[in-house]
Amino acid sequence: MRAYERLIKYTKFETGSDDTSITHPSTQEQLIFGKALVEEMKSLGMKDAVMDENGYVFGTIDANIENWSGTIIGFIAHMDVVRDVPFTNIKTNIIENYDGSEIILNGDKNVRLNPEEFKFMKEYVGMDLLVTDGTTLLGADDKAGIAEILTMAETLYMNPEIKHGTIKIGFTPDEEISQGADLFDVKKFGAEFAYTVDGGAFGEIEYETFNATNADIFLQGVSIHPGSAKGKLVNASLLAMEFNSMLPVQERPEYTENYDGFYHLDKIVGIVDNVKMHYLLRDHNLAKLEERKVVLNETAAKLNMKYGEDTVRVELKDSYYNMIEQIKPHWHLIDNAYEAIRELGGTPVSTPVRGGTDGSRLSFMGLPCPNLGTGSHNHHGKAEFACLQAMDKCVALLIKLAEKYANR
Repeated sequence: MRAYERLIKYTKFETGSDDTSITHPSTQEQLIFGKALVEEMKSLGMKDAVMDENGYVFGTIDANIENWSGTIIGFIAHMDVVRDVPFTNIKTNIIENYDGSEIILNGDKNVRLNPEEFKFMKEYVGMDLLVTDGTTLLGADDKAGIAEILTMAETLYMNPEIKHGTIKIGFTPDEEISQGADLFDVKKFGAEFAYTVDGGAFGEIEYETFNATNADIFLQGVSIHPGSAKGKLVNASLLAMEFNSMLPVQERPEYTENYDGFYHLDKIVGIVDNVKMHYLLRDHNLAKLEERKVVLNETAAKLNMKYGEDTVRVELKDSYYNMIEQIKPHWHLIDNAYEAIRELGGTPVSTPVRGGTDGSRLSFMGLPCPNLGTGSHNHHGKAEFACLQAMDKCVALLIKLAEKYANR
């Protein structure tokens, strides 16, 4: 079975994660998908395939080299998709021999794949593209990664002449709500190093991520009937607007790129007498991220001076850190990936990730874990697509890496 065929099958599982849930995983649908993956892994030959009580799926491809004692490598992908784009009732379609022109996914809703907007589409002329009907996401983030890992496993089982060491496989829930590594048992996983398969184009190898902090801002107002509000009313909604206006406009996501950090107002809820704002603070430079925390606290202090003590309260929680600090001592992970990509006719590309993956957290949990592409694009949107041939190359890359670590 080719990887894209698995991806189509996996789109039937409606695995949106939910950041308001208090369960692990956050949705029952991920457990259903996890159970199906365990059965598939067992059918391929992974006798120890299992899903733990928190919805993490683990399995092992045993070494096929006699008396092997090399480096145990792992491959990891996540089972969930985002909820803020429709993710149910996904209808897929294959555009064969793409000719480089605009693809109309849904004329009624004006959802298009325009090569003028998505410049990378020119790289796929003559290839086949897996798309949706423009009403939902595809879910290639990250079911393409799962499909490629299990297609690699099937290939290795069916071709014992491909020599490899012990390979560990892990599928995580809740990555999209930044909880994918929360309960990941690194010791139980059993790999010394791993790659997450959760990126874009074939040839991508990512080892730099943001440092990330989540900030909750609580604003306390005073609600008075507007007819008698003079000198008494303190409108928390207006306080929230004032707070946001005091942050640097040019350091919002829509004005930043590459190594630029940002303040992102992700969510705001409330009424006249109380409002909660949720910000994402991001920066590749940890010192600069700390400066952003100071700015939030200083902004709150200024408003408290103006409106009274405890009007504004800031709560900060670090989410993940730039993985490069954990990758540097193990640069073979990058060298081997670069070498394998070139051997497959590709050009390695490394750019700073303007986000994070499970690998960000896992790297700091003792499992150095850079990220590989999946041959898919436009994640978290209705224009998401995957290239069938690029997915095949991503499978071949995983096999190459398995071979390289067989002898390390």
